[in-house]
Amino acid sequence: MFELHHLTALEQLDWLRRGEVTPRELVDHYLARIARLDGPSGNGGPEGLGAFVEVTAESARARADAMLQQSRAVALWGLPSADKDLVDRAGVPTRYGSRAFADNIPETSDPLVEVLDAAGAISLGKTNTPEFGMPSYTEPLAGRPARNPYDTALGSGGSSGGAAVAVAAGLLPVAPGSDGGGSVRIPAAATGLVGLKPSRGRIPASPGFTSLGGLAVAGPLARTVTDAALLLDAMIGDGRIAGNWHWATAAPSWDGGAYLNAAERGEGRFQLGVTTSSPWETSYEIVVAPEAEAALRAAREHLDAIGHGLEEFRLEPEEGYAPAFTTLWQGGASGIPIEGEQFDQVEPLTRWLVETGRRVGSRELAAALGWLTDYEHRLIGQLARFDAVLTPSLAMTPRPIGWHDPEDAMHNFGQQVQYTPFTSFVNVSGLPAITLPVHVTDAGLPMGVQLIGRPGREDVLLAIGAQLERRLNWQQRHPPQW
Repeated sequence: MFELHHLTALEQLDWLRRGEVTPRELVDHYLARIARLDGPSGNGGPEGLGAFVEVTAESARARADAMLQQSRAVALWGLPSADKDLVDRAGVPTRYGSRAFADNIPETSDPLVEVLDAAGAISLGKTNTPEFGMPSYTEPLAGRPARNPYDTALGSGGSSGGAAVAVAAGLLPVAPGSDGGGSVRIPAAATGLVGLKPSRGRIPASPGFTSLGGLAVAGPLARTVTDAALLLDAMIGDGRIAGNWHWATAAPSWDGGAYLNAAERGEGRFQLGVTTSSPWETSYEIVVAPEAEAALRAAREHLDAIGHGLEEFRLEPEEGYAPAFTTLWQGGASGIPIEGEQFDQVEPLTRWLVETGRRVGSRELAAALGWLTDYEHRLIGQLARFDAVLTPSLAMTPRPIGWHDPEDAMHNFGQQVQYTPFTSFVNVSGLPAITLPVHVTDAGLPMGVQLIGRPGREDVLLAIGAQLERRLNWQQRHPPQW
């Protein structure tokens, strides 16, 4: 039986603009699915899917009704979405996945919220995130875990885990996430979605420059490449900036207008590098699981058949990467505003990161930042001969809920590295990257690959993604809740 969420986001937007469905009807459809599948007694799992931590049904319906009086020319007119629970929306609780901020209600909205509102999106609430977005899995002690809709005993990755679950299970057409070390690409890979981390500076409302080391940027989660491009264009809004100062000499930026154009055309043949190496491997044992190898092999076969050039290579060993990145991650955590008795309300991993980070001296932090800046230049130089680089998205299949050590923070951090060794160095370099759901395991779990682009060339990633999507039709694969 046909239901509205069976349409792509782009198709839903077309229906809205043509009057085939009203914003209120579409909002009500998704709110009903959230109530049925995501609530504590929903059939998405023992405690529901755990995609949302706050549902703002009343304000969503009021905004949907008001949309009829506004121009339909805006990018996302009447399309439902949601805010990650790390992003402030005035008057709506922002808990950052933490018990320490259970009663926090911001008075002002973050710029990304204002940009998406101006684009015509309708927020249905707040999506689940781990505490302060620090881990790569979404199992906060402050609430429920975000359960993988393909197998609710498994996690959805993080830190945009709730957003990924919502899109994969048909609770939202698309959703914004944020990515400081893989937090869009990891949950996208775990739940069978397209997840795009834009270039540093690409989205003015979340450029990355304001985060320590320039790591964290916002990015879209979607079921199709065109839907990801649609949301990317809306998140950019009216400002299209190129990113780092040296990028103009590394590669030209896309000048073809909306990124949706690149995704819809899906044109071009490119020279692609292929690697399973990671800068973490000098400090941790990185083992690529057979399922991840199978996803990479499937992507290679299809890319070769399309006509792309493929060349295997290995990243140069980087002994300093693990200590420098760990210092930066701890340094970033040191600014989390918790003091005194609040430490008793945060999780062991957060406490370790914050306390260790606050012991890091300015000289040590400056040295780590300097090393990573030099690494950024070295990495971009290594990859310059390729139009894009193909890697596994994850080294393992989606992890069981509770797999990450809840007490030993250093062990927990190491587990995250071994699960997600291919994502953080992309944040360090500021490069764009996309996760594509190219494979399904024998157990029915999605597995993805990552494409890393040249500076400022999201268009190439979207074009290649569209070519693979046309061959593999992953948009037709859905979890049981669909």
